[in-house]
Amino acid sequence: MRNGTEPTKNTVGIVGFGAFGQLMARELRRYVPLCAYDPDPGLAAVADRLGVELTDLAQVARCHMVVLAVPVAKLAETVAAIAPHFRPGALVLDVGSVKVKPAEIMRRGLPDHVDIVATHPLFGPQSAANGVAGLKIALCPVRGRRHLRLAAFLRRALGLRVIITTPEAHDREAATVQGLTHLIAKVLVRMEPLPGEMTTLSYDRLIEAVDMVRHDAPGVFEAIERDNPFADDVRRQFFGLLAELDAEMSARAMACAAE
Repeated sequence: MRNGTEPTKNTVGIVGFGAFGQLMARELRRYVPLCAYDPDPGLAAVADRLGVELTDLAQVARCHMVVLAVPVAKLAETVAAIAPHFRPGALVLDVGSVKVKPAEIMRRGLPDHVDIVATHPLFGPQSAANGVAGLKIALCPVRGRRHLRLAAFLRRALGLRVIITTPEAHDREAATVQGLTHLIAKVLVRMEPLPGEMTTLSYDRLIEAVDMVRHDAPGVFEAIERDNPFADDVRRQFFGLLAELDAEMSARAMACAAE
């Protein structure tokens, strides 16, 4: 495909060719032609290495499937910019860490003639460094029923474990699963340097979990904690229970000292 020409059948277009867009290209290039749009002028070499044609936003929107691999904070403006260019029958996905807000943005902003699936790959470039087989992805149907064919492809070709759910159910669970993981990681990173020699296996696993998310873009943590409508309650419960535990331990220490 070149600028001004129609994409070939089954071409996948990626809007946003950062770390996650590149991960998708690495996994999908064996199965479908790929093109991408990203305003960063320094991506030509990596795109060439992955067999991805960099083109303009309108051309990417003409693909049969379009993946919006942009931060949640940029999704609304991206949808507004790309919406006029979609072909009838296109399938549009996002890959954000939260789903209620992106699903609503896409439902309201994308034309009625496209199908929409809000997705969340439950992995990132660090955890998928050795491939994605066996990892999980959540699919939230928003418009149309093509999530079923998408799920079949992801299972068969990529070996992913597919969870079909709703945006609300996803965000309720992710508020704990991701919210607490990233929150604890943020605290531990601020406590560095941490012990690295005399450690236990459980501690080592905890540090491995921290390392999986420590290099995520700041927007990932912000989306998980700010854009998930259930994150505030989980965070308050977590800190409230920590405060209770701290008070219990302080009371026991005072009682022991008084004996």
